[in-house]
Amino acid sequence: MNRPDPRIIRADAMPADTPEVPVCIVGGGACGLTTAIRLRDLGLDCVVLERDATPSGSSALSSGFIPAALTRLQKSLGIDDSFELLVKDVQEKAQHGAPEHLVQAYVHAATEAIDALEAHGLPFEIVRGFLYPGHSVERMHSMPERTGEALMARLIKLANDRGADILGEALVRELWVNPQDRIIGVGYERPDGSLEHLACEQLVLACNGFGGNNAMVRELIPEIGDATFAGHTGNDGSAISWGRQLGLQMGDLDAYQGHGAWVTPQGALMTWAFIMEGGVQVNKQGQRFSDETGGYSEAAVHVLAQPERIVFNLFDQPLLDLLRTFPDFVEAEKAGALRQAADLPALAALIGCNPAALQATLDEVAPGRTDRFGRSFKRSLQAPYYAVKVTGALFHTQGGLEVDAQCRALRADGRPMTNLYAAGGAARGVSGAGPAGYLAGNGLLSAVAGGWIAANSAASALSHSK
Repeated sequence: MNRPDPRIIRADAMPADTPEVPVCIVGGGACGLTTAIRLRDLGLDCVVLERDATPSGSSALSSGFIPAALTRLQKSLGIDDSFELLVKDVQEKAQHGAPEHLVQAYVHAATEAIDALEAHGLPFEIVRGFLYPGHSVERMHSMPERTGEALMARLIKLANDRGADILGEALVRELWVNPQDRIIGVGYERPDGSLEHLACEQLVLACNGFGGNNAMVRELIPEIGDATFAGHTGNDGSAISWGRQLGLQMGDLDAYQGHGAWVTPQGALMTWAFIMEGGVQVNKQGQRFSDETGGYSEAAVHVLAQPERIVFNLFDQPLLDLLRTFPDFVEAEKAGALRQAADLPALAALIGCNPAALQATLDEVAPGRTDRFGRSFKRSLQAPYYAVKVTGALFHTQGGLEVDAQCRALRADGRPMTNLYAAGGAARGVSGAGPAGYLAGNGLLSAVAGGWIAANSAASALSHSK
């Protein structure tokens, strides 16, 4: 079925007998569900319109790690952190190109959101034992399962328990706007192709980025246009389309989270933890080609520049033991992704490269040495060796509608829309331009903190309208 493009409907009022809700939320990922949970805590009714039968989105495909400072949990573990340090880490990774008002707002809101979600029973843990690129301290909050799927399952249950209405298989295609440029409702498509309507006083776009819209990716981020898309197909760019039609500001549309370890052909993200603990990547010539500790997002570009866009993640037994604590890797191993080599000649044969070239590469991986890329190592890799074949992938985009610190969508002249909010994948993120500014966890930081802020802003607007 050919679906209509996302569109703006200009009208004085919604069709007769259209049901109405105080707040409509477009998208049921971590952002939309956090928005709904916060609204219900504030005593407000809301409806989440989700295109899938069960909410999932990019959040479910992620590792489910949310960076936050000074949470109750982090403080209870004696981890020395601060809002200022997290802001510094975000901005340094983004080369100080992230919007400061959003970084500040998200860093503070993330703590409030996680503490509230934990108080509601979500069993957060801090990921211990290693740091992702750019993070100064241990601050990644996750579910015990260490998967985005587990995080989403608990958010869905909590939203339902709090009384939020979640309507699945409801693909929003229309935003209805009155002559005063106020959102008055939405039109959404049902599985049978029929169109239904919902009026609202406040609208939160928590829907998506545009990674699944290949034409938009090729237009806005041509450097990654040929990469495997490893995100959710619902990232169709609806928010960008509506924003363009409304003449709204947009920011960092060339920003994205890539990933330099998309397991192929099995199709899974391989955690970057093994890199931070001493693993490396080599191309089909057995050569390293970058400082892998720079970050997994920009690594995608380096990987895709290699012959046949294929590289091998190399590691040894201690790193394999670490990897097996991550469910996504366990599943990839079950699918046949892991390869073992008893010694260096066997590893070279597995890769298909010259043993001497591979020996020279592994000689670089030595304690106390700083290689030609500027990376230092704490230890060498020891036989037996392990390898996983990977390529570079696009996971999700980081640009979107420009918003203020209250997550209000901004017009071309800088004035906020009256009752339109954007957060998560629909809004500009905090990664600056391109792929290199993505600090691990930025996606869920924007989703959870942005959803929290949007809910508070919508609630405030409703209270002032009475």
